[in-house]
Amino acid sequence: MSEFNQNNAKLVIGDLPQKWGWLLALGFVFIILGIIGLGLSVAMTVVTILFFGVLLLIGGVVQVFEAFKHKGWKSIIGHVLIAGIYLLAGIMLITEPVVGSMALTALLAAAFIITGLFRIIMGFQLKSFGLGWGWLVFAGVISLALGAMIFFRWPESALWFIGLMIAIEMIFHGWAYVMLALAAKSLK
Repeated sequence: MSEFNQNNAKLVIGDLPQKWGWLLALGFVFIILGIIGLGLSVAMTVVTILFFGVLLLIGGVVQVFEAFKHKGWKSIIGHVLIAGIYLLAGIMLITEPVVGSMALTALLAAAFIITGLFRIIMGFQLKSFGLGWGWLVFAGVISLALGAMIFFRWPESALWFIGLMIAIEMIFHGWAYVMLALAAKSLK
């Protein structure tokens, strides 16, 4: 590596090569939590929905305070309506997390199906240019298949899908940290 690249690397990664062990440990923690989450995907789904409900409640309360904070503001009705939607959605998610997960899972299934179809179409449009069109079609097929799998197993899929996705994300996040830590160690 040239001196210029080494200096730039030091600016970007700081003291990571000296403290790579912490990142490695964090990576393994995420991997372990993700593996545990695979076995507890229903619980992770419910906890995620409850957490999202709490966030909506907080957002609704803040929106109410903001609406009445400014005297003479003509948009107060709009802000109160938005706050009401946030508060109602938050209450619904907290009191009925299974119903909330069903709604969110149905929305995600539709999003996967629609984005999958668009990726496939875009991939075939790019085929004549040879610009990695196959990968785009492949990604579209995966999204479409995942969306269809979720949709055809709905409402049962609502119980495990969100938790499963979070668990998988945690595993990949942890793996990325492990790889980054090992790469940083090699720069030591």
